[in-house]
Amino acid sequence: MDHEPFPSATFPDAARRCAEIVLDNLGRPYPYAAHHVRRSAEDTAMPHELHPAFGTSFDWHSCVHMHWLGVSVLDSGALPEETAAELRAALGENLTAEKLAVEAAYLAANPSWERPYGWAWLVRLAAACSGSDDAGLRGWGENLAGCVDTVAELATAWLGTAEYPVRHGLHTNSAFGLAWMVDAFRSLGRADAARACEAAARRWFADDAGWATEWELSGQDFLSAGLSEADLMARVLAPGEFAAWLGWFLPDLGAGSRMLAPVGVADETDGYMVHLHGLNLSRAGQLARIVAALRDAHDAAGSPEPVLAAAVQPLFAAGLRGLDSGDFMSTHWLASFAWDAAESIEALGEHEPA
Repeated sequence: MDHEPFPSATFPDAARRCAEIVLDNLGRPYPYAAHHVRRSAEDTAMPHELHPAFGTSFDWHSCVHMHWLGVSVLDSGALPEETAAELRAALGENLTAEKLAVEAAYLAANPSWERPYGWAWLVRLAAACSGSDDAGLRGWGENLAGCVDTVAELATAWLGTAEYPVRHGLHTNSAFGLAWMVDAFRSLGRADAARACEAAARRWFADDAGWATEWELSGQDFLSAGLSEADLMARVLAPGEFAAWLGWFLPDLGAGSRMLAPVGVADETDGYMVHLHGLNLSRAGQLARIVAALRDAHDAAGSPEPVLAAAVQPLFAAGLRGLDSGDFMSTHWLASFAWDAAESIEALGEHEPA
């Protein structure tokens, strides 16, 4: 998978900055929030024993997407040789078949754990590795196959029984997880799991209309629940069908909407308040992908595309400032969202209206 380094106007010095953040995170065993359910007094395993591959970076899901970020940066070809070698060694130390087998077994033994957010980042990591032109990264993708098998089974079972989606702006948001899983499963050739994601998306969200854009924001969101849903449906519906659906779903969205406005963070050391930096970044990336889908629909009459496109860069710039805080409550996760948004913004720049 070929990547071009991001132009400085989008994400200045992206590869170097992200590589430094990944290396710092992978070398930080503490603080670590294990989220482990102890089943007896004898259950005293340490995080690195429970999670030999993903036992740093504050918590499991952040460690997984720090590995995704590291793989993405390495695959970009934008790093100096010495830094690339250091990053490759740090990632390779964790992405071994033996360590990942332990991770897959833990997921299988705890079927609702990290659902669906951690699942989504794990299969996205596998897709990034498997889709690379780099033989070493593809080898890590092979090592991740057991984890992908496990997540595919867990996700298919969950989607077959869950009656309702989770619609808030935190980790358990159903639409956000489904969006990345459906892409990753498609990329990895897991057609059955991809179809299960597509069916759940249609069942849960196809009839939604009149989303309350002015009321969805809460004080610790890092996701827009409404835009997460739209980002998912842009992957599931054909472009024309999606454009019509979005008109029903967000009928009153305008340039002054709170959904499109950057938000600030009052306390950089508060792990929940800094989520709002991520909200700016995730909104920017989601809007860029939504705008691309609307452009594919080739229906300019009444389209919100110009309004949505105008909001992308201000949101991204506001979120990117969160990387400069230097506080671990931001740095253990935020760079992944910055890279993701930058990729989508760069792709949108090459996807101008006809």
